[in-house]
Amino acid sequence: METNGKNLMPALFLGHGSPMNAIEDNIYTQGFEEIAKQLPTPKAILCISAHWETIGTFVTAMDKPKTIHDFGGFPKRLFEIEYLAPGSPDLAKLVTKTVTSTKVELDYNWGLDHGCWSVIKFLFPNADIPIVQMSIDYTKPAAYHYQLAKKLTSLRQQGIMLIASGNIVHNLRMINWRHIEDVGFGFDWAQSFNNKIKQLIMDGEHERLIHIEENDKNYQLAAPAADHYLPLLYILATQTKNDIPIFFNDSLVGGSLSMTSLLLQS
Repeated sequence: METNGKNLMPALFLGHGSPMNAIEDNIYTQGFEEIAKQLPTPKAILCISAHWETIGTFVTAMDKPKTIHDFGGFPKRLFEIEYLAPGSPDLAKLVTKTVTSTKVELDYNWGLDHGCWSVIKFLFPNADIPIVQMSIDYTKPAAYHYQLAKKLTSLRQQGIMLIASGNIVHNLRMINWRHIEDVGFGFDWAQSFNNKIKQLIMDGEHERLIHIEENDKNYQLAAPAADHYLPLLYILATQTKNDIPIFFNDSLVGGSLSMTSLLLQS
């Protein structure tokens, strides 16, 4: 795929779910592998993960980002995974120049957290595409993140793939573990919220998605913290009139966790 103004590099929002997906072969990991067949090879990836929250905005700028195992209580083999994709100091610097709505600072300490590597490993298993991670300033409202992300649209014209990772519905306290293996099991409020978000995306109602807490009574249940919802806005902000939204892995887990993922492709 060419990456001129008419044919942009795709942008994706990935519902990452449990870190265990990284070592499992299930319908969701198969979904990632299947969607990968539709993707061109980017020059580099800019990833926005729900699991890197900061005060201020940062991008990883090292040559060799480490694999961060930012979780606990899982099997040893999950901690043994190393996704050693290269970094891209050049892309990091480009992001600092591209985003003009706020100062973006270079970071040399973070790496790739599981919101990033546990899903990208299924898209690009050879770990040969340079990756830069961008943090989420948790002190800022949704509108701030959307406006910041709009500046990233031009990167799609330069061979950069934007990948955001989170979950549309993410309420771990309410998960029904007895139904964790039941594909598609979702509480009524979770199903309703997930469907509402998909419909608003299809209708191009970005303002309502930005202010979803005012537009859906189930928001507080579906997103008791905004961290896993905000990455979706980073992808929607870069949507162009030529982009077609494609949903995949579209089901819930354990009642209160949505794996629904989105591909924007022109």
